Amino acid sequence: QVQLVESGGGLVQPGGSLRLSCVASGSIFSIKSMGWYRQVPGKQRELVATITSGGSTNYADSVKGRFTISRDNAKNTVYLQMNSLKPEDTAVYYCNAEVYLTFEDWRGEDDFEYWGQGTQVTVSS
Repeated sequence: QVQLVESGGGLVQPGGSLRLSCVASGSIFSIKSMGWYRQVPGKQRELVATITSGGSTNYADSVKGRFTISRDNAKNTVYLQMNSLKPEDTAVYYCNAEVYLTFEDWRGEDDFEYWGQGTQVTVSS
């Protein structure tokens, strides 16, 4: 089994910064990609940013220029640096990972998707 544990959420004033972290642990051969999604009540979960093992990144238009995703492959950890936060960034942020559990999975490009439990980010004065 694979577990994703997020940390770093909290309450911050508009214009402030927060840094989220997510550590993946368990029976992992390799991680294809990691990312962050967010969800507010009554709305669908949406992509915030993703990063591949090679370092390629993808961002939602709403966070480009303000958020930066990074990854430490050796530690199976992904970070999300959030700057210039706005009230509309308020949401539960979820860590996501696409994982190869064995060498055979990696060779066959057969990955498995996992989610963290979520961490609340609230931007308010």
